[in-house]
Amino acid sequence: MSEGIRVAAADEIGEGEAVTVDARTAGTADDIAVFHSDDGNFYALNDTCTHEEASLAEGWIEDGEVECPVHSARFCLKTGQALCLPATVDAVAHRVEVVDGDVILHPGDAPAGS
Repeated sequence: MSEGIRVAAADEIGEGEAVTVDARTAGTADDIAVFHSDDGNFYALNDTCTHEEASLAEGWIEDGEVECPVHSARFCLKTGQALCLPATVDAVAHRVEVVDGDVILHPGDAPAGS
């Protein structure tokens, strides 16, 4: 389990918005997008769409999914599962928690239930 990286205060990321954590900070090969879903929960996926070079943080967040802004591939925010073409490869999901009002990212840790 990773120590965790403070991303932001929970109230600094509006519902339906996302922020990115640089790969160098996260210690990962890709930047990580942290999403505040319309269900009120926070989720994290590798930021680059698995279909083509596009930032998922710039996509549309709705109903527990993010839609890539380039070719409309959709991914489950909770698991990273590719939900439709043109994406056929799942995105990597990371564990996120809110602790004392702060969003904490645990790069490399799979979310609970995935």
